Amino acid sequence: MLADYRSASIAPKLKAMLAYLEVVTLTPDAATVEHAKALKAAGVTKAAATEALWVAFCFNQIARVADALGWEIPDAAGFTASAKSLLRFGYLLPFHSKQ
Repeated sequence: MLADYRSASIAPKLKAMLAYLEVVTLTPDAATVEHAKALKAAGVTKAAATEALWVAFCFNQIARVADALGWEIPDAAGFTASAKSLLRFGYLLPFHSKQ
């Protein structure tokens, strides 16, 4: 599925949602009511589509900010260091005191 959701053996609802998210992510101006109708035809509920769109929106915003600031994906050592920091401090910055 990660290589190509279109040819993957997955539920039609999931395939339709992934296709919609692809359009909204890569070419948002091209998204039309017909894309939304395809979701409904595949059996995707409005609630499920809304939730998936919110998740995609959040990830897309984070990716765009990261790209704009020139952030890079860390190597294995960087991921290990980040994990240790998260385990020690949680999502607080190390200099932030808990009150």
